[in-house]
Amino acid sequence: MQREPVGASSATRPFSMTLVDPTSSAGRAIVRRFFTDIVGRYWGREATDVEVEQAMLDEPSDDLRGDSGFLVIVRNGERVVGCGGAKIVEPGIAELTRVFVDASARGRGAGKALVSEIETLSARRGVHTLRLTVRDDLAEAHRLYRQLGYEPASPFSTSPHADHQLAKMLLEPR
Repeated sequence: MQREPVGASSATRPFSMTLVDPTSSAGRAIVRRFFTDIVGRYWGREATDVEVEQAMLDEPSDDLRGDSGFLVIVRNGERVVGCGGAKIVEPGIAELTRVFVDASARGRGAGKALVSEIETLSARRGVHTLRLTVRDDLAEAHRLYRQLGYEPASPFSTSPHADHQLAKMLLEPR
């Protein structure tokens, strides 16, 4: 699925969204960039290849396809600049995951457009609640989620990296 560019003007925000299989070369490449970013932030230094590979093994993305979820990539022209997905955890409830926007596209609306796309696709799949966890060191992500209406939720994750647990009720699809 290829969507037209989103944003106020395609000249200033030429982002397009595409559903991809996380096991495809494009899917694996952007998920690797996601893990490189979050592992590096966690350690406060550049992540090593071994650390990134281990994180990808510990938290596989293969279930972000079919009935269990989906992965969206964000392009700025031809360049892939981000990704995000939703994992169905039970009927009507999904978790927002693998949300990443490259530094080159941050502050230009890519994150908002990406999360909006994931919300729309989730609602079309019958999801009424989208929830997520976010670490303290991912302050800009936490700020974005709060701006988009995600609110503190009852604990649902035991992950040591779930500093904040948020959720949002989705509108019925149009």
